[in-house]
Amino acid sequence: MNWLQLIPSLFKMKDLRNKVLFILGIFVFFRLMSNIPIPGINAQRLGEFFASNQLFGLLNVFTGGAMDTLSIVMLGLGPYITATIVLQLLTMIFPALNQMYKEEGDAGRQKFNQYGRILTVPFAFIQGYGLLTLLSRQGVIDHLSLFSTLVALLTITAGSLLLVWMGELISEKGMGNGVSLLIFAGIVARFPSNIGQIVFTYDSSKLLSYIGFFVMSLVIISGVVFITEARRNIPVSYTKRVRGNKMYGGVSTYLPLNVNPAGVIPIIFALSILTFPSMIASFFQRAGGIAGSIALWLQNFLSPSSWGYNGLYFLLIAVFTYFYTAVTFDPKAISQNLQKSGGFVLGVRPGPSTAQFIHYILNRILLLGALFLGVIAVLPSVVQGFTGVGAFRFLVGGTSLLIVVSVVLETIRQIQSQLQMRDYETF
Repeated sequence: MNWLQLIPSLFKMKDLRNKVLFILGIFVFFRLMSNIPIPGINAQRLGEFFASNQLFGLLNVFTGGAMDTLSIVMLGLGPYITATIVLQLLTMIFPALNQMYKEEGDAGRQKFNQYGRILTVPFAFIQGYGLLTLLSRQGVIDHLSLFSTLVALLTITAGSLLLVWMGELISEKGMGNGVSLLIFAGIVARFPSNIGQIVFTYDSSKLLSYIGFFVMSLVIISGVVFITEARRNIPVSYTKRVRGNKMYGGVSTYLPLNVNPAGVIPIIFALSILTFPSMIASFFQRAGGIAGSIALWLQNFLSPSSWGYNGLYFLLIAVFTYFYTAVTFDPKAISQNLQKSGGFVLGVRPGPSTAQFIHYILNRILLLGALFLGVIAVLPSVVQGFTGVGAFRFLVGGTSLLIVVSVVLETIRQIQSQLQMRDYETF
């Protein structure tokens, strides 16, 4: 079923239609909150600051414009994502936490997610205080008293927790990952203004560069679709079993391994890690002395247009691709489930040998997926460095397109599974 047939079929069923309308309502509410600012803002200086700072301009894309208006949800889902990264790193240090996440089933996952929500609160306070202090020093917002600062921090922390709750409500509907969909909504919300910027700043002397960027965006979209849908099928056979008067098994199927099983998560993780040191360096830029020099060098090094930033960005995406897959995908558990159900990989012994074989195949295909994600993410910055055209950075940027296309494909897959499930129930 193609997407043209998918939409009419979706709205024919009442329960699916209600789910879609509910998610659209969440998006509308999110956009409304993104335009409710905190008090004491100098709008002119705020616009100048985000126009001159590429890093915060990139962060603004992923909050759906909530940051450049200093809205009550200006931190977006950043604190929750940071908390999730920290917890998943801790699973490699604390065996009990790793066991809870991997071996205790849904109850363990729910407890793990609860820890993530709790850890979101201190991260939101820290990031919110840092951002408010930075903007106050830049003259973007008026000097805040202790009471005003506390009220602002409580407001934006509550806004981040509200977004987390909204994301979980979307996930419960079974129509896709709620966090990814909210980030997707934030990116798409910026497209009209970016298109308007391109129209008003059009330069006919750079027509070939403009065409090149559009061609590159089509190539990126095609590549993302190809890699996201690509799979390595491992042939699996099931032994024949007799139960009563009936015989089961004796069939052959396959175990599909995605070339990019981590999806868009490595990009979100890498961005969260890269923005933190830049924000810290902003505090010490005017300090003078060695601290000021180090902060200035770090800010220049982590500028989104620098080669150092793009090289580190590429490396972090590759590392997080392997890391996130190692946390969420367990070859040992897969081999045990196959053995319990009477399945085996052709030519491989059941048990540990099957787990080693799956791990070997997974590492080989992950290399291709990690390299692809990294190249696509940094490609627009590299091309911009050669052409000098920056108007398309956030419109057809590799990171934005990766997230948008990946979320759309994952959502379509979820919707198709919902439709197929109802077809089986009818049958």
